Amino acid sequence: MIHGFLFALQLGAPPPPASAAPRVTLEQAIARATRLDPNYLRALGQVDNAEWGRRAALVVFVLPSLTASIDGTKYSTEFFNIGTGRNQAEAVNATIQARYDLFSAPKFSDLGRTRAELESAEATELEQRFRTALFTESDYYAVLQNQELSRVAADRTRRAEEGLGIARARVVSGAAVQSDSLQLVLELTQARTDQLRRDAALRVARLQLGRRIGEAGPVDAEPVDTAEAPELPIGVDDAVRLAVTQGPQYRAARASERAASSFLQGQRGQYLPQVSLVGTDVRFDDSFFPSARNVSSISLSVSLPIWDDGRRELAISQARVNRDVSRAIREDLERAALPDVTQAVEAYVTARATTELSSTGVLVARENYRVQESRYRAGSTTILDVLDAQIRLTQSEADLVQARYAARLALAGLEAILGHRLFTNRDVP
Repeated sequence: MIHGFLFALQLGAPPPPASAAPRVTLEQAIARATRLDPNYLRALGQVDNAEWGRRAALVVFVLPSLTASIDGTKYSTEFFNIGTGRNQAEAVNATIQARYDLFSAPKFSDLGRTRAELESAEATELEQRFRTALFTESDYYAVLQNQELSRVAADRTRRAEEGLGIARARVVSGAAVQSDSLQLVLELTQARTDQLRRDAALRVARLQLGRRIGEAGPVDAEPVDTAEAPELPIGVDDAVRLAVTQGPQYRAARASERAASSFLQGQRGQYLPQVSLVGTDVRFDDSFFPSARNVSSISLSVSLPIWDDGRRELAISQARVNRDVSRAIREDLERAALPDVTQAVEAYVTARATTELSSTGVLVARENYRVQESRYRAGSTTILDVLDAQIRLTQSEADLVQARYAARLALAGLEAILGHRLFTNRDVP
């Protein structure tokens, strides 16, 4: 009876997962995800807004502001229209006014503020571009990692099936007891359960990659180079300096502080007088377009704000608080640079060393399994030793897969902090 059960169990092995999903490279995935990521599109839009703000701050030094208006009014009785110099029941006035501020403190402070805002927006766009690439690489490597883990699980199932066949033959021949077969039945059941979990994780990873790049269904990943991870071209100290000077989040924080300082200066400038040159041309008539009388004027206006119910003081206080908060954020980021960069560097170094050790571990575990299987065939060891060798080999192969992709993700995380690609031969834009 037990032999029939074992035979049925061998026939019931699940087939390896097949994928007919479209396949993309890492470069294609990142390019497509960047075009679709709402956070990146928002950052890109902020750059466009900041560029327009910068243009506006420069234009006020060259061109005056222009305002044109026209209005028509009908009265119940005629009256003397001072504009046309006659009695009339209808009045049409057209005005065009040009105003140029010869001196205005906010006008000058806006130059520094908009320059800093543009730099901050560009740094934020770069930071978000690397962040989007990091998320895409994570989803991309999840597909490849689950593919390899699914293969490891399939190999475990295959070894369990082969071991079960050997055990059945030994039980039939009387060289082993039935408990050997039962031990292998348990191992085969666990192997198939693990394979089902790995296959399910692979299907989910493919769907997540598809969602990331705008596909409605699953997407497969083109295999990447499995060569040994190279050493970092820079040390921790150089990486910290590069992060603080060129890292997008640090640049954005410094630019935000400068923008807040410039805005505070502009608010304080409200205490200074404003000098403006105003030119006006007014036309009067009783019909459209008014042409009965034309009056032009030019005036030099000097205004000194004295008291506006405390609104100016409130604006200055709010601007000062924003400046202090921006400064605190920048200082905190710079203090965090050393631990953050060190953590990212150590994560890559550790994953790289783990990959090397795991490669050796796989070779040792594979040879150990071969030896234990040969000894079991010869009857010089127990089935428990064979099962232990099988489990160690499966775990070693899984550790190697996870370490290899952990190194890639650690490198992507470090590059996101630095805002700089450390290896020019990486298949990412």
